[in-house]
Amino acid sequence: MKKFLALTLASLMLLTLAACGGKTDSGSDSGSGSGSSGDSGTFTPSKTVTWTCTSSAGGGSDIFSRKISEIMTNEGLVNGQTIVVSNETDGAGEIGRNKIATMKAGDADYNLLTFNSGDLMPMVQNTKNRAANFRILAIMAVDKQLLFSCPSSDSKTDYAKAGGDQTDFAAAIEAAKNGTFVVIGGSKGDDITTYNKLLAEVGLDDTQMSYITYDSTSDAITAALGGNVDFVISKPAAASQYVESGDLTPVLALSTERYAGNLADAPTLSEIGDYEDVEVPVWRGVAGPASMSDSAVAFWSDALGKVAGTEAWHKEYLETNQLLDQYMDTASATTYVTEYEADYMAENGIS
Repeated sequence: MKKFLALTLASLMLLTLAACGGKTDSGSDSGSGSGSSGDSGTFTPSKTVTWTCTSSAGGGSDIFSRKISEIMTNEGLVNGQTIVVSNETDGAGEIGRNKIATMKAGDADYNLLTFNSGDLMPMVQNTKNRAANFRILAIMAVDKQLLFSCPSSDSKTDYAKAGGDQTDFAAAIEAAKNGTFVVIGGSKGDDITTYNKLLAEVGLDDTQMSYITYDSTSDAITAALGGNVDFVISKPAAASQYVESGDLTPVLALSTERYAGNLADAPTLSEIGDYEDVEVPVWRGVAGPASMSDSAVAFWSDALGKVAGTEAWHKEYLETNQLLDQYMDTASATTYVTEYEADYMAENGIS
């Protein structure tokens, strides 16, 4: 977390210096993966662009992908071309990521990939794919999580059948310590990391409070609505419509402070017991194939920077979904992701 904040400040300083010079570095010196082409021309889209999202429709990554695509189109940033978002969840998203990583030059300039810390974690754990196999185009925002429940569902879990209060996580902790099995659902990557940190902090193990991994947050929410899990880990974006409808209740803010608006009733972990708060910031970014040309990298990084500066991005995405504004261009984002990956691999003994 300290490294994240340090790199955040560094990136903001770089952006400030660039602004003083009259323009933002759009990444012509991209310093990315081994597939850079070294071209010196310019790129403008002249055909349909495919945006691969390795999570299901309705999840946080899908919402992120579609909102950027919408703004790019509405702001005239893609030369009148269509952006098609393709949800590719096979192999927990690894097939879609590998398709982008290994794409040949030419088509590479017209293919984008939603790439988050939650994608990188399982990728480096389960495959030989690495961030260097992509061109990191931008980081757009930082997200955080909450625990939600669906207390009105016809729950099938041991905790619910025992009369457990699914709106009170402190009660669930005590029940788990006293032998009642509690189930949390969520997506891959950062959700699993958050779950592990949460269990360690409250003094439980997975035989007392287990975790079920779903392909996307939207799938995990569906499981909660169906009564198959007691709690679900989600970012605000994926859960928002269900909180508005009253189907999901925010139970615990996985943050160092409470959220605002309709999430404000969820306490932090330190508020419900003698615990430290658990927080796993999740960066949300965009990548391209390793073979994407330098001119296309510069174009997309610049376009994403323009998206990050729009009122629609701030009002309709960041504020609505309670994310932190965190644009980094291709150079800053590549440095950050490379160091993030190295730290994560070292911490988890991955070679």
